[in-house]
Amino acid sequence: MKFYMTPGSCSTGIHIILEELDKAFEAYIVNLPGGDHYKPDYVAINPKSTIPALVRDDGTALTEVQSIAFWLGKTHPRAKLLPDDAEAETRVIETLAFVVGTVHGQGFARIFATPTFTKNEADHEAVRTFGRELVEKCFQILNEQLAGKDYVVGTFSIADPILFYVEFWADKTKIPLPPNLQAHYTRMLARPAVQRVLREEGYNLATLGTT
Repeated sequence: MKFYMTPGSCSTGIHIILEELDKAFEAYIVNLPGGDHYKPDYVAINPKSTIPALVRDDGTALTEVQSIAFWLGKTHPRAKLLPDDAEAETRVIETLAFVVGTVHGQGFARIFATPTFTKNEADHEAVRTFGRELVEKCFQILNEQLAGKDYVVGTFSIADPILFYVEFWADKTKIPLPPNLQAHYTRMLARPAVQRVLREEGYNLATLGTT
């Protein structure tokens, strides 16, 4: 398989799932600031010009974090990264949608990609502030959902690496994590697969999870 990713982005969540599955794949770095996602070769793979993208063994491409995570979990049942009961599987999908669509798409996107929400520079700080407040509100909701559990649905699943990437962003941007999320983040940082991925993506583990 061919995995198209950008270090430190949402693709880190998929990278962790691939590492947890011990899947063989070729990694291709997509330089977003350099505009690689708009180049013809990449657009031919992913017309949406987004990351990540996963080209499977049959040559077909999957895009969108949620669909890639779900496919990896569904097609590797022995790894037990996707629960086999309907309630837990539904909660996994619920978490994927909330993290990617709201925490990332509405919250952190306002912090990282402010001009896409307003062209008026005078409004940029207000947009970033709203994004931060939304992230903090979402974190409180997720914190309550994690009460009494080590992982999103109790046992480790595809939902946890996806939650991890926004926890990682919070760490990098100094947004405090509430207690249950902080415990989850610390637990994830201790997983060998997560450590391997972060090293491969160029991060110093000693600087993470210290605030």
